Amino acid sequence: MAQLDVGFYSKTCPKVEEIVREEMIRILAVAPTLAGPLLRLHFHDCFVRGCDGSVLIDSTASNTAEKDAPPNQTLRGFGSVQRIKARLDAACPGTVSCADVLALMARDAVALSGGPRWPVPLGRRDGRVSAANDTATQLPPPTANITQLARMFAAKGLDLKDLVVLSGGHTLGTAHCSAFTDRLYNFTGADNDADVDPALDRSYLARLRSRCASLAADNTTLAEMDPGSFLTFDAGYYRLVARRRGLFHSDSSLLADAFTAGYVRRQATGMYAAEFFRDFAESMVKMGGVGVLTGEEGEIRKKCYVIN
Repeated sequence: MAQLDVGFYSKTCPKVEEIVREEMIRILAVAPTLAGPLLRLHFHDCFVRGCDGSVLIDSTASNTAEKDAPPNQTLRGFGSVQRIKARLDAACPGTVSCADVLALMARDAVALSGGPRWPVPLGRRDGRVSAANDTATQLPPPTANITQLARMFAAKGLDLKDLVVLSGGHTLGTAHCSAFTDRLYNFTGADNDADVDPALDRSYLARLRSRCASLAADNTTLAEMDPGSFLTFDAGYYRLVARRRGLFHSDSSLLADAFTAGYVRRQATGMYAAEFFRDFAESMVKMGGVGVLTGEEGEIRKKCYVIN
């Protein structure tokens, strides 16, 4: 089995990283809020069928693709991916895969938001299958508890450390009310005003309720995941989780395991951010290698949203 390699395009498309970075600087200058969504795209890609660009494929009359599955309906940034792919194809026709473009964009989204930069191993090929049904069992939902999260990460060869470290990606971006209102209203089904998630800080709960006024599926109203610094990649996420102000149930659940809680509390001191940056880079490389197609497998897609 061929391995990914940081220098994979050194002969065939030597300027690949330079081109992606240039475009990412332009994209984020115009739309700084895209940093979180572009990181999320890579994550959602890797967890379903491996990092094979399958999340980018459009549905057809006969196939509902991953991007139209419920957890992916709030994904953004597809146009930016295609813009970078087109620019790469102008420089090196039919050479760089959409899966690799996603991995590089995710790294640059983090680095350009004040986070770490890391060498991205390349050489992924694009998959030819994208099925909405795959997301239900493979993509960790925001409602998951620590047991479910640990199991879903383990299924991808990722451990508890990867789980607590990659959750730190929630330092960037926003979330739709629909992803966490179950914690604010009718949490156990008792349907009274006091029926809320006990793991959520009370005053924070009140603030979230003022943003998300009901349990109605709201895919438009946004809440910052790391209030006050949602455009900056930092260790602030862990301070929030330690204060019971993680937005998702899956964020709060990091306090339910001794190992992940220990990591959260260590990072919450604010004294070990450099360590978090190193850990994040390491876990991103690990996640970026999940279920990859290499060598002659898959294809190099011409347009990221359609199979050749």
